[in-house]
Amino acid sequence: MLLTYEDLLAAYRFGIFPVNDPADPVMWWSPDPRWVLDPLQVIISKSMRRILRDRPWHITCDRDFEQVMRRCAEGKARKDKHLSWITGEVIDAYIRFYEEGRGHSFEVWDDRGRLIGGFYGVVTGSIFAGESMFADVSNTSKYAFITACGFFAQLGIQLIDCQMHSRHLESLGAYPVARADYLELIKLHGFTIERLTGRWTDAFEAYFRNLKGIKHKDL
Repeated sequence: MLLTYEDLLAAYRFGIFPVNDPADPVMWWSPDPRWVLDPLQVIISKSMRRILRDRPWHITCDRDFEQVMRRCAEGKARKDKHLSWITGEVIDAYIRFYEEGRGHSFEVWDDRGRLIGGFYGVVTGSIFAGESMFADVSNTSKYAFITACGFFAQLGIQLIDCQMHSRHLESLGAYPVARADYLELIKLHGFTIERLTGRWTDAFEAYFRNLKGIKHKDL
């Protein structure tokens, strides 16, 4: 079955997303419970606070969406020892989200201009569905994610959809909600918010340049 942008667009409206072995037919998921994260309640460890204070890398938004997806696919393949579910077909479909102003990426660059970490996702109303992340250098994806949380709060993103449980996301503050409650949240936060649709590049650059801190829970 061909994975299309139109199918994905409808799926996000109902809290459904695809994850499967590329050798198998497309499988759609709507887990119960659903794992979510409040961007204002992201947990920052002491070691990450030091990194955030020192800001050793530059972060951009929507600068290289396709490359972030491809690096996520490569990272998954290395970690899981088999082909990633992020196939060329998936990348093509999600590039449509980016072109339509619904897909967004956050990129981490070293001082030589090399892409060393990042993540991407899709915005549904005021919910950001995080899809995948990669880190070629330790802590770079976490650095991007925590920084993005402050930006999300400034934009008016109410919730980050982490989809399924992982220890990594739980350590950052993700928590479970019942599937029925998550579907109500989709209705509550809408599907299309015009001010959140489009490129976030300039807004994020201004945010990162003037970054003064992020509200967080203490460990």
